[in-house]
Amino acid sequence: MNSLLRPLSGLLLCTTALMAPAVVFAQAADGPEVQELVVRGRYIPEVMRETAEVASIVTAEDLVRQGDGTAAEALTRLTGLSVVSGRFVYVRGLGERYSSALLNGSPLPSPEPLQRVVPLDLFPSGILSSVNVQKSYSVNYPGEFGGGVIDLRTVGVPDEPFVSLSFGLSANDETSLKQGLTYYGGDYDLTGFDDNTRDLPGLIRQGIATGKRIDQSNFDAETLVQMGRSFQNANVRLLQSTNDIPINGSGGISAGARWNQDWGSLGVVFVGGYDRGWETKRAVQQAGVVSLGGLAVTEDLISNSTEMDVEWHGLASVALDLDAHKFQWTNFYVRNVTKEARSVEGESTLSSNFIRDDYTAWYERELFNTQLTGAHEFGDLEIDWRGSYANTTREAPYETQTRYRRLADGEFYHNPQSDANFLRFSSLEDTTYGAGVDVRYRWDNPLIVDFTVSAGYAFYENERYSDGRVFRFTMDQTPSLAFQRQRVDYLYSNFNIRTDGLFLREVTGSEGAAAYEAALTSNAFYLQGEGEILPAVRASLGVRYEEADQTVQALDLFSANDPAAVELKNDYVLPAGTVTWNFADDQQLRFGVSKTIARPQFREQAPQIYLDPESDRTFIGNPYLVDSELLNVDLRYERYFDRGQFATLGAFYKDIDKPIESVVNETGGGLQQTFLNAPRAVLYGLEAEFKKTFEPQLGMAFVDNQRWLIGANYTWTQAQVKVSGGDQVFPLTGLGQPAPAANFVIDGSRLQGTSEHIANLQFGFESLDGATQATLLANYASERTTARGGSGAADFLQEPGVQLDLTVRQKFQLWGPQFTLGFEARNLLGEEFDEFQTQGGDKIILNNYELGRSYSVSLSASF
Repeated sequence: MNSLLRPLSGLLLCTTALMAPAVVFAQAADGPEVQELVVRGRYIPEVMRETAEVASIVTAEDLVRQGDGTAAEALTRLTGLSVVSGRFVYVRGLGERYSSALLNGSPLPSPEPLQRVVPLDLFPSGILSSVNVQKSYSVNYPGEFGGGVIDLRTVGVPDEPFVSLSFGLSANDETSLKQGLTYYGGDYDLTGFDDNTRDLPGLIRQGIATGKRIDQSNFDAETLVQMGRSFQNANVRLLQSTNDIPINGSGGISAGARWNQDWGSLGVVFVGGYDRGWETKRAVQQAGVVSLGGLAVTEDLISNSTEMDVEWHGLASVALDLDAHKFQWTNFYVRNVTKEARSVEGESTLSSNFIRDDYTAWYERELFNTQLTGAHEFGDLEIDWRGSYANTTREAPYETQTRYRRLADGEFYHNPQSDANFLRFSSLEDTTYGAGVDVRYRWDNPLIVDFTVSAGYAFYENERYSDGRVFRFTMDQTPSLAFQRQRVDYLYSNFNIRTDGLFLREVTGSEGAAAYEAALTSNAFYLQGEGEILPAVRASLGVRYEEADQTVQALDLFSANDPAAVELKNDYVLPAGTVTWNFADDQQLRFGVSKTIARPQFREQAPQIYLDPESDRTFIGNPYLVDSELLNVDLRYERYFDRGQFATLGAFYKDIDKPIESVVNETGGGLQQTFLNAPRAVLYGLEAEFKKTFEPQLGMAFVDNQRWLIGANYTWTQAQVKVSGGDQVFPLTGLGQPAPAANFVIDGSRLQGTSEHIANLQFGFESLDGATQATLLANYASERTTARGGSGAADFLQEPGVQLDLTVRQKFQLWGPQFTLGFEARNLLGEEFDEFQTQGGDKIILNNYELGRSYSVSLSASF
């Protein structure tokens, strides 16, 4: 008797060229007759069978059960993942720079000034069928891989025609129907579209077209008066208090159909939606410096802000299925607008006074993505191809800031001769082009069973342009106190803008570059072999060659003499190997080793000042950054009890050469964050996950008639920066000259963004007919570092805490359509946002505010 190992019938390598670890044991006699057939892996989910890698998956069922509104929220439920600022996903504590986001396998650009990785709050859960997070590397993916790759999969064409409508209402106990701030803006602000109020004035555009700075040295006084008067005033500057911030609302529609013919089928699907919500933050914001071994407060501020967020999104997909040949064209559009009104006041040692800064802002983010894919089968040969184009923009017109000082009489005064006032106009455009082809051939041979050879090519190009124009009004003489006491809309009225009063001065580029352009072009080839090298043992071994050229060019808008461009041109050979041992029925062990890289993000290299509205801190890039290189090792045991029920236990290790870290510098105007390459970092940890359903029979009607779910996962991570005696870094303050690393990074300090403990818990039930569903969800992340402290100060820390949510769904039939009534309660424990700094028994509250509890109801109908 000899033993032959065969895979599950019909399994071939999927388009990502990942292996299928499930196996079938067949015992055969010397002749062709099969005497016994034992199937292994029958409970292993298809996605997990088709990948050799360590991965986590959010299924369509999970998206419904959890009730999360965006991809970012949904990913907080996965093992080892945490979400920062509600937008960026940290995999195993590694920052967003160490992860990449794909949409149906194609790369995405980012509209964010500080990140190349697209924020995942832009993707509503309604357009997604699943989210796959691959934590171990395979060579068919881009070489920029540290924590993992997040592949968002959009809804597919349905088998049956359908139409679904939905709407929802929600409220937050810190915001809804309570006092907040606003400003008028334009007539259509509630729709998320400007009515041209915020367009750059024509006279200003004409001045910019001359290529000269708009100030007294280039334009006469009368022209400057007319330019100054052309700006919007009261409707974009004047903060107003309101006692009834509205409740939030949303609505959506989705529809799809498929037409089957003799030659194949044609299908379409459409998803569209609108969402509008408000958030008020009442925050404590402090800054401090090292003093006598502790920390001394230099600014003690109270910030009050209200944001209105409006989102429109739409997805349309067409699929043509010709049996052995499949084509799909998918288009996705999202527009997200934030309107913010903010007032910050308090004691400031830096300003030697009690100050108040009033801000108004309008941020438009848009993303458009179009993809065309094809899959072809020619017997044992499969060919997949893809092409994509994506464009994102971020427009921030009429960001205003006005500073006041409180004098002895208790009133606030603004002196335009010495106090800051700004009008900012900034824009960013980021575009990506992607194309690729994957070829797989199943090669029957006497040495390796089910041997598949894969090869592919991928092209990627990312282009970015960012610029900003900054203006302020000033005076040649000290104005009277009566003048300084004027309300802001009177202060900057046409009456005061005159040749002997306020005059316009452009201060663009006074702090760092006014604009920059950047590009990254990469070409990659990979070769991979996968098959069963021993009974119940499958191996995948591949190598990727990737060459890339990244440039960041700072631009001087008023001179042809631009600074020298920053260029990183490298090529890498990136090997990866994984072995999967299916040693028992529905149990397997995975082991993988790989080498990957992480490149600096454009903004991290660009010497351009950017004010982050969330932290009120300024950022500036460091042109002396270089690539990071990573060694990755993963080991995971998996046990599958039934479909969708499993237990896993894993370990991981990463060695990072030259990780990029954020550091804080003290400047005359306060704290400023920049970046540098730390010498080395080591990260290791353990992951555990469990998910099981039960149908108990206890003689209790309510308990016995339900399917109960319990799911839990936990990640323990140790991540430390390593600094040796002779290590050097290249900080921005050194202008390219090396400096001792120990002056900037403490040996053994925690790697930024890493929480030692991350845990999730789900407990709920579902009626056997699926009509009723309720789930309690808890998420916990322990303290993590957000930035390195400057001048010997301790690091900045954040305490995410525990997020406890409840979701309930009830389906019912009424007048034909099927309805679903939903209820969600978020942050039931009232967790707050807390960023702080401690040293020598002193504590600086960097940013602290109540998140509030949110409650929502929704109703959807399917026809």
